[in-house]
Amino acid sequence: MSETQILARIAKGVSGLPADQWDACAGSGNPFVSHAFLSILEESGSVGGRSGWQAAPIVIDGPDGRIAGAVPAYAKADSQGEYVFDQGWADAWDRAGGTYYPKLQIAAPFTPVPGPRLLLRDERQAPALIAAIEAVTDQNELSSAHATFVDEAQIGHFEAAGWLIRQGTQFHWSNEGYGCFDDFLGALASRKRKGVRKERAAAVEGLTIRHLTGAEITEAYWDAFWVFYQDTGSRKWGRPYLTRACFSLLGERMPDRVLMIVAERDGRPIAAALNLIGDDALYGRYWGCTEDVPFLHFELCYYQAIDVAIARGLQRVEAGAQGEHKLARGYAPITTWSAHYLPNPGFRRAVADFLAREREAVAQEQVFLGEMTPFRKRDGG
Repeated sequence: MSETQILARIAKGVSGLPADQWDACAGSGNPFVSHAFLSILEESGSVGGRSGWQAAPIVIDGPDGRIAGAVPAYAKADSQGEYVFDQGWADAWDRAGGTYYPKLQIAAPFTPVPGPRLLLRDERQAPALIAAIEAVTDQNELSSAHATFVDEAQIGHFEAAGWLIRQGTQFHWSNEGYGCFDDFLGALASRKRKGVRKERAAAVEGLTIRHLTGAEITEAYWDAFWVFYQDTGSRKWGRPYLTRACFSLLGERMPDRVLMIVAERDGRPIAAALNLIGDDALYGRYWGCTEDVPFLHFELCYYQAIDVAIARGLQRVEAGAQGEHKLARGYAPITTWSAHYLPNPGFRRAVADFLAREREAVAQEQVFLGEMTPFRKRDGG
């Protein structure tokens, strides 16, 4: 089927589309683009309403009548919950007499996790799917379309279509075939090994650490986690993005994908970290506490995550956006990618100039950060 013969449509939401057809395009590796996860966000009210995210998935159908490709797309009324910051672009466009919002956002909402954004049964249909995104943007007179946290394997499709490419930095832990946590520590410089051991010992003193999945995560644990999440959300974002119902639905519909790492004191949860499990990665998502314990954040979010990845044979831990403090815990800088379609030629030129300067700064920063990792140097330091 040629690109000109492909008919694209905008669905009202992912939840109304056939799960098997969506997942045949999304694959199983990344849980954040699965039909279950995106539907949970819709059905729990985490997207839609006043959230600033209006689900508008773009779908192309194959000759067999089944979904051949899709993108998790959203009409955005602001730039909240994206983690790739374009508020400066919005201000510049508005000052020039344009209207930046609504824009089209291609992403897993509230989730700074790299993954596929062009969900395809046949990767050769990528140009057609990108053309459909551009058509939706143009026909609805939107200022722009943005695909954020794009898997590196797909960024070339956007670049070939002439989209502007933006780079960022996250910190991921890589499993170099470690058999246990001590094997990982053996790769660190001596002083760093001692520091990690001291942090871990101090963090868990007097506490019980539990790893909970599936039915082990009862509603009582979700209630406790909701308190943790609200506290962290109110301090970091101003308001929590997800609803309480979202967490119960995660436990109900994705039980084998959810891992809650809980710290308890005398049988009472005082802190927890919530992770999702992919085919080859552990994704750290949310953390919170009701008791301030030194180093407990590092223990639950970083060190325990490494323990889990080693035990499960996962290739990496992705611990979320930002956080240079992850460097000292064995998480190294990696490049993240986003792609941006701006139909207005003048606006595109201005953003392209900004991105050229930003790329240079990001590259310099990554060289600097790479020199700060705690791993032993070649001389055995």
